[in-house]
Amino acid sequence: MASTKKYFFQVLGPVLALFFWLFVELDSSNHKVSLMAGVAIWMCVWWFTEAVSLAVTALIPVLILPVLGIADCKTVSQQYTDSIVFLFIGGFMLAFAIEKWQLHKRIALKILSVVGTNPSTILFGVMVSTYLISNWISNTATTMMLFGAVFALVHETKEFIEKNSGKFSAALLLGLAFSATIGGMATPVGTPPNMYFFKAFKEAYPQSTDLNFVKWSAIGYPISLTFLLLTFFVLNYYFLKGKVQLKIQKDFFNELYKKLGKFSWEEKWVLGIFIACILMWLTRSDIDFGNYKFVGWNHVFKVPKFVDDAFVALFAAMVLFLVPSKVNKGQALLVWDDAKKLRYDIILMFGSGFALAYGFEVTGLSNWLAASLTVLKGVSPILIILGICVIVTIISEFASNIASIQLAIPVMIALQKDLNVTPLLLMMPATFAASLGFMLPVATAANTIVFGTKEIHIKDMLRVGIVLDVIGILLITFMCYIYLG
Repeated sequence: MASTKKYFFQVLGPVLALFFWLFVELDSSNHKVSLMAGVAIWMCVWWFTEAVSLAVTALIPVLILPVLGIADCKTVSQQYTDSIVFLFIGGFMLAFAIEKWQLHKRIALKILSVVGTNPSTILFGVMVSTYLISNWISNTATTMMLFGAVFALVHETKEFIEKNSGKFSAALLLGLAFSATIGGMATPVGTPPNMYFFKAFKEAYPQSTDLNFVKWSAIGYPISLTFLLLTFFVLNYYFLKGKVQLKIQKDFFNELYKKLGKFSWEEKWVLGIFIACILMWLTRSDIDFGNYKFVGWNHVFKVPKFVDDAFVALFAAMVLFLVPSKVNKGQALLVWDDAKKLRYDIILMFGSGFALAYGFEVTGLSNWLAASLTVLKGVSPILIILGICVIVTIISEFASNIASIQLAIPVMIALQKDLNVTPLLLMMPATFAASLGFMLPVATAANTIVFGTKEIHIKDMLRVGIVLDVIGILLITFMCYIYLG
């Protein structure tokens, strides 16, 4: 970005915020709604234009929220240490071990030998694999799990791409993040908003028998599979079609894989810890199949809900620091020097997302956005669903997906009483829409992880993301109206 343009946007962000603080009154009874909206606009301008480093933008909440009287510095700072940050730290330490002992290369070459040498089929293979895993564990955990292998795919193929290697990298990494998010829509356990919705629905409508694992999946799989295919076509068209070619012989990756030889002691241990981590993520919490309920292993602890995915990731990382290496005598599989590669700018970006979501909640800005849905009273059900999806999607771009659905569900329950429609017709579209968030690096943890590679331009994420948000809104609206209307 040219210096003059950069300085213009550096000034534009706080000027727009100041305008909101002084002259805009979104809620006459609560000026903090406008104050928080100004902060969000300031951050959006700097994020969208990259006028400053994204990590610098991430510091705005901890600097500005206390000044505006929204929250004290200590409380805002605590948002930067959410447990998902430690999931990120533990997951990346696992990725460092996989990279250190070349296991990521083995996995990448195996994938490439199966899916072939066409950029489109490689992208499709990554997205389908990610989607299937994300049906059962969180999108963050899935992204962390596959990140090392996908990043290795990027590096293994980069030297064989004549031009636009950056586009291929961006396609694979965004394909990983987006398909992890989409995969979570398919089942009740695929993402936290789905689980929260199940709990809230049963509390609000204890006599209802309309909802179970099968009922959700009967709608979730058609929506998510269709969305996955459409996302593939969008990414393929934007990044790959007619732009990227791989000049490689058909058996090239097979031959490279054979040259790796047998698994080393270190590879076996890292792979074993990696698989154990996956299994622990999969089986940590209860899964309700309707007639059968699987009981998670976290019930061996006094308070099961205290043990989350971050615990699993950190436990796996701890084991890596304890298992001895045969190659490096006197050292473990992972030493602290390996962990120094951790990206603290990405940790700040994670934290800023939680701090922003906290600000939305305590000021009432999220409630103001959600309450705007009350204008839908008396209109056609399909327009109600569309309005719900639009508002929840906007909230989910700035707040975490679980925060988005926590804000939306009470409004859906109140609307349902006024409109006299089936509760699922309002609540399920809102829950699906809470998983939409493809435009911003901070919209989901999966986005933040892949954006941290510096292989993705913010303008590309914005352009593709807004298309996918619109597709997702229309798809959820249409499918929920057909299934539930």
